[in-house]
Amino acid sequence: MTTNDHFSPRVALVTGSGSGIGAAVARRLARPGTSLLLHARSNRAGCEATAEAVCSAGAQAEIVLGDLSDPETAGVLVTRSIGAFGSLDVLVANAGFPILKGFGEVTAEDMDYAYRVISAGFCQMATAAMPHLEKSNHGRVVAVSSLNVHTFRNDFPVFPASAAAKAGLEALARSLAVQLSPTGTTVNVVAPGMINANPEHLGELFEPQELERISGLIPLGRLGRAEEVAAMIDFLVSEDASYITGQVIHVNGGII
Repeated sequence: MTTNDHFSPRVALVTGSGSGIGAAVARRLARPGTSLLLHARSNRAGCEATAEAVCSAGAQAEIVLGDLSDPETAGVLVTRSIGAFGSLDVLVANAGFPILKGFGEVTAEDMDYAYRVISAGFCQMATAAMPHLEKSNHGRVVAVSSLNVHTFRNDFPVFPASAAAKAGLEALARSLAVQLSPTGTTVNVVAPGMINANPEHLGELFEPQELERISGLIPLGRLGRAEEVAAMIDFLVSEDASYITGQVIHVNGGII
């Protein structure tokens, strides 16, 4: 595992860390002296596997399950972080999901659920975390968005409900960056492209020939890896990224 040598001991909360990008982020951040609160909606087995990897790297880990569509869950996550580890320095808001429905299929319920989990969930969690981030000597927030906020082509999948919620997430993160800037806390967004984070799940969403076609549209000619997204997030929470805030950074193989 590659580690960031400029990462001082701290406490990080990573949502959606039972699999995929969130699990890769937790593993990447794990090192002696670091404590991580791992979250998933219901994937305890995945979080336990992530926790095992995190602890093997010398870090501490706690697990909290909860649906971020419930307004109380965000506050619970922050409270549990403080209760378990005494502080909170890093927030990685990774929870999200694709709703593979276009206009004519997507429902008001789809739109509402995506908003509550992705946009409102981030707002509630960031609000609860703010007092603790402001006290930190090294406050960092990274929100994980998606290329679907930025890529609209007739030869590429579009997910209106998920994209709208992620667009809201980006606006909230950039607003938070301005508000927290006097404290030195940085807030950035990472927008992954087509990432093969969960091969089994991706295979349920797309047929093999469709994935091959999509890969051919990406300038680098392949799907991304969760570890590549995690590496960018690891950099953004490091001391080396202390002058980067309010940015949306794409990890997408060059597709536009």
